Order: sequence, then C-alpha cells, then structure tokens
Amino acid sequence: MGLTGTELQQFNEQGYVVKPAVFSAEALKPIQQALSEIVDSEAKRLQSEGALEDIYANEPFGNRLGHIRKSNLDAAIEITRVVMGPGGGGFNGASMFGMLTHPPLLSCVESLIGPTIIGASAYRIRPKLPEWERGEVPWHQDSGYFLPHCDQHLLVTCWIPLVDATQHNGCLYVMPKVHREGVFQHYTGGHGGYLEVPTDEFPNTGAIPMEMKAGDVLFMTNLTPHASFENHSELVRWSVGLRYQSAEAPNNADEDPESYTPEREPVTMACYPPEADFVLRNPENPEQEVRSPEEFRRIRERFQGAGAYNPGRGWARLADRNPVK
Repeated sequence: MGLTGTELQQFNEQGYVVKPAVFSAEALKPIQQALSEIVDSEAKRLQSEGALEDIYANEPFGNRLGHIRKSNLDAAIEITRVVMGPGGGGFNGASMFGMLTHPPLLSCVESLIGPTIIGASAYRIRPKLPEWERGEVPWHQDSGYFLPHCDQHLLVTCWIPLVDATQHNGCLYVMPKVHREGVFQHYTGGHGGYLEVPTDEFPNTGAIPMEMKAGDVLFMTNLTPHASFENHSELVRWSVGLRYQSAEAPNNADEDPESYTPEREPVTMACYPPEADFVLRNPENPEQEVRSPEEFRRIRERFQGAGAYNPGRGWARLADRNPVK
C-alpha cells in the first residue's frame, strides 16, 4: 500500500493524514473478536456476582458494551478497565500483534520512517463509553508523555477506529500545522487525569474532526496536538492507537528491563521506558525481527514482570517538565 506523494506532503505540512481502508472489515475481525471475548468473560462474571441482569450476549461487537452501559454504568466501566489493561495497553494477544504487523499498515509506516521499523508497546485500546470521564482525552501531544531527548525524532502514531468514528460518538480532533512549533508545556491533573495543554496556549489554527470509517488509519507525528471529547451516542466508540519509530530514535528493543533504574541517566533511555519496544522490520538484520505472537507476548510480559511498566515511577520526569497548573 504505502502513502502517496500527496499523502506524504500533507503529513509533513499538516502533521497528520488519513489513509482510507488500510484495514479491511475482515482484517479487523480478529481484534474485534478478542475484545468481544474479554467483554463476554467479564460480563458473565459480573452477572454471576449479581451486578448485571442482562449481559446482551446476542449483541454484536459494536453494540454490546453500549447496551451494558445503559443498564449499569459502573459495570460497563469495570469491563472497560479490564479491556484496556494497565494504562490502556495491557492486552498482548495474537490479534494485537496482527494489527501491529499488518502489512498494508507497515508499508505506510515505512513511507514515513524508512525500512527499519521499531514497534512500541505504548499502544492503547480505547473503548470510549458515553458518560465516562476517562473516555475523553484532553488536548496533548504524544511527546508530552515521552522523554525530552526524543523530541527531535519522529514517532508515528496510528489511530485506528474499530467502528465508524463520528463527531457524535467522539472521534479524534487534530490541530493542523502546530507540530512545527515544538513541544508545548503539558500540565498534570488534566481532564480524566491525563496530561493537558490548555487550548489558549496553542496557535489559533482551528481543530479538525477526524470522522473516519472502521479500518481507516490516521497517521500523526508525536508533536501533533490531538484530543477527543464526549461520546453523545448510546454505543461505544472503539479504537486502537499504535506507535512506530525508526531505529535512529532511542528504543529498548535489545535492552534488559532491569537496566531501567532510577539512577540511570534519562538521555540513555528509550522514549517511553516503562514499556517494551520490538523490531518489526530490519532488512539488514532480519534475525532481529519479532515474528510470532508468542515472542511478542514474552517481550511484553518480561517488561511488565520487571516492574518497568509502572508509569508511576516517574520515567517522563513530569515534575520537571509538566508542573501542576
């Protein structure tokens, strides 16, 4: 597939571009099925505990959690937290590895960063529930969460809706051209507990809603401001965010998670040390490539087991870089 010259020009000038139909309906089925199974398991558990009467077992992927939410918001929130896992990136099943290695997607990423592609475990599953504070993500740049010495590198975010995303159900919004202005001050204690950049601190370029079909991909730089707001529908807006970088950007693909100690110099660390990076494509050294879901899972669990996953350990130096407002 790859990005066209026109799409590359928009990405470079605007900080984002949408590529339609990178994932076909068939290609989305494995991840939808895997997430459906988690919803089903948790719904049955809550039903057995008396927290839910109807688990809406016959409803399809795009509808079921929304119906549970209408019946019991607290139960839906509990299911959502399990689906997301720690930080939103806890799920490490084969279908997630399949998304990360989807050939048309990697071809587009290669257009941006070259043939050697490092995948980042800082991916996120986002089930946006109606009436849930954590479902809304305030304005920020992804670099606000990364270590400062990575600001000069391109880390590509790929945002993929698993159902059609509209303004009504809480699609993403982006600010064009602002990626040229560098990293803005991010503040802790934003809406839902996220980092936040107040809108009046950005240039007045206007926010653009990214209404997209399931399987389209929004490509953004790590400096592109983006946000998502309230879901006004009665169903859940499901999406996945994936991240990639070139080998030139700092990564921990060949490092031991035990080496990430509080005493280590931050400039020697990967851009987001709590989670594992992994080589997906390396034409010069193909033996470094992670090629199976089992290897992918082992890498993820090795970092989680070492405790490096915990974002509360201050890897991003938020106290220095993002003072409380």
